[in-house]
Amino acid sequence: MSTILTALLAAATLVAPPETFDLPAPTGPHDLGTRQVHLVDPARDRELMITTWYPARAGGEPFAPYLSPASAAAFDQGHAAMGLRPGQVDWGSTTTHARVDARPVGRWPVVLYSPGYGSLRTLATTAAEDLASRGYVVVALDHTHEAPFVEFPGGRLEVRQPPGDDPLRTALATRVADARFVLDRLPSVLGSSADLSRIGMFGHSYGGDTTAELMVTDRRVDAGANLDGWLAYDIDGTQPTRAATEGVDRPFLLMGSAGNSRDGQVRTHRTAPAWGAFWEHSTGFQRDLVMAQAMHYSYTDVQSFLPQLDADPAVRALRIGTVDPARSTASQRAYLAAFFDRALKHRPQPLLRHESPDHPDVAFVR
Repeated sequence: MSTILTALLAAATLVAPPETFDLPAPTGPHDLGTRQVHLVDPARDRELMITTWYPARAGGEPFAPYLSPASAAAFDQGHAAMGLRPGQVDWGSTTTHARVDARPVGRWPVVLYSPGYGSLRTLATTAAEDLASRGYVVVALDHTHEAPFVEFPGGRLEVRQPPGDDPLRTALATRVADARFVLDRLPSVLGSSADLSRIGMFGHSYGGDTTAELMVTDRRVDAGANLDGWLAYDIDGTQPTRAATEGVDRPFLLMGSAGNSRDGQVRTHRTAPAWGAFWEHSTGFQRDLVMAQAMHYSYTDVQSFLPQLDADPAVRALRIGTVDPARSTASQRAYLAAFFDRALKHRPQPLLRHESPDHPDVAFVR
């Protein structure tokens, strides 16, 4: 018996504690505040959660957690696709760089964010915090019942309930309606800290499609960016969205990778039919940038946290490629900020003219 007990105790000492990670610090001059807001759309009998980040006067407020305990537990169960095991990571231990309900300062342009299909607004924290630190109010929304889960006040979790018929078309219509409703509510949510005469939007994957689709019908959005979204209802681009066939007449940024096509080819307006149609039909300022060594989830927080964790190397390469993580994050932040600074703050941006030695992983597609 003593031998068995000794063996069990020895095995227990070998169990590693959960892994942790840090998010990269924002690069702008402003301290940050953040709020989570519960919105109800009675016309659609629909609830949404949004997170706002904004320049703030830092006081003694606590830094916001990356995920609440309930959300961390739900998040932990869904990441086998990232090469991680349940219980391997303490998702709730990471804090962000924004203080909860800190007092807003100044009046800034607004940038809306929509996540990828079946993804979460949380995964844009790295990009959102950086934009806010440079002088923006960033508003990220989850698309309830398409996201794997959404946590509402009181800890209630609404889990995914995907539509049965034509899910991508149904989801895009719902997403556009969600974003339009959030825009409607921004005056009451943001108050005097937001300059609603200057609004941009960006999104990852299907969030990029959502951005373009909203711009076709809602002129409140002055500029948009698509981070590796199809602009189509299929991966091959044979069923383009309305935005792809009509284009937009305001500034738009495309950023692609090698991880969002069936054949592994980098996604640009020269290789992807729907991107090509969008490029041809759009008449505003455009840039098409690509990180050839990046993959689809490089355009999310996964780029930052996965290299810090003991993930399966093959899965890591499939999700975020071989691009240097720090350089990738720095380049995304720099080009997003330059694009919105040009479009919403009307500041000249030499970075958008040609490739830069400071960002060797980013190529311009002409």
